Amino acid sequence: MKNIMLVCVAGMSTSLLVSKMQNVAQEQNIEADIFAVAESEVDKVMASKDVHVLLLGPQVRYLKGNYEKKYKEKNIPIEAINMADYGMMNGENVLKQALTLIG
Repeated sequence: MKNIMLVCVAGMSTSLLVSKMQNVAQEQNIEADIFAVAESEVDKVMASKDVHVLLLGPQVRYLKGNYEKKYKEKNIPIEAINMADYGMMNGENVLKQALTLIG
């Protein structure tokens, strides 16, 4: 089971993207827990859940350096979601990005 966390300002704009990613994962028989959180909830979730990749919405990509420092010991890939894929709500490409980062 892959735990894929998407982060945006309030956790709302990524919700549609999460459901599109979940649909693709289901179609491809990929076991993944894909969820979105607000930036204010990241620390709480990271403390309580084993996250395998952290994807940032374009509007919070400036937080990447902070998260890389904060979660360095967890060795979690942290990357901004491609802006075109985010804008088009391309769940397939964003899921591919997440799985590639997880390795």
